[in-house]
Amino acid sequence: MGSAGTESLMSIIDQTILFVQQQLYNAEGGHDWFHIERVYKNALLIAQGEVCDLTVVKLGALLHDVADSKFHEGDETVGPRIAREFLESQNVSESIIEHVINIIENISFKGGNFEKKFTSKELEIVQDADRLDAIGAIGIARTFNYGGFKNRALYNPAIQPNLKMSKEEYKKNDSPTLNHFYEKLLLLKDKMNTSTGLKIAEERHRFMELFLSQFYAEWEGEK
Repeated sequence: MGSAGTESLMSIIDQTILFVQQQLYNAEGGHDWFHIERVYKNALLIAQGEVCDLTVVKLGALLHDVADSKFHEGDETVGPRIAREFLESQNVSESIIEHVINIIENISFKGGNFEKKFTSKELEIVQDADRLDAIGAIGIARTFNYGGFKNRALYNPAIQPNLKMSKEEYKKNDSPTLNHFYEKLLLLKDKMNTSTGLKIAEERHRFMELFLSQFYAEWEGEK
């Protein structure tokens, strides 16, 4: 695979796109094919400024959410297993498969208290790309879409955000949607790995702060 020509590389990427589109058909709106496509584009943009294996970045971005544990009763083994089975069926080399699986297993936020067991430039790129899609205007839309999907309250002033959740507590958390801004979204800017990711994140972060300011003013009947 490592020495394969451009044609075969294109073909594995095209096959992966088709596979992921099929896997995520009718998925929840914040975790559907369009989410994958945005992360893929973000990853390609970030990769331009980094020394990396572009094939691994592309496959990692395309397969990172092929079976999000949130939609599989918290089972974090489903996504890596589906990705491995697919890549093996495409005769991808074991070294690339291992790298992609490590990206899938270590990309998630998981409450911010999760220690990564694997690091690579490719993981850093895909992780930044995924986190960028969790903030800014689209991040806000995805957050409220998922909150509605789970029938959560928009906001409840009596329920404070929990900033010290364990990974398990984070997975089971069902607090109002607005709390998610403090428990995850507003924390992501300072967790970016790359300079390109950080630059984009700073602008999206400011947009979320503006949104929250407007939200609270409207909630209190001030605007």
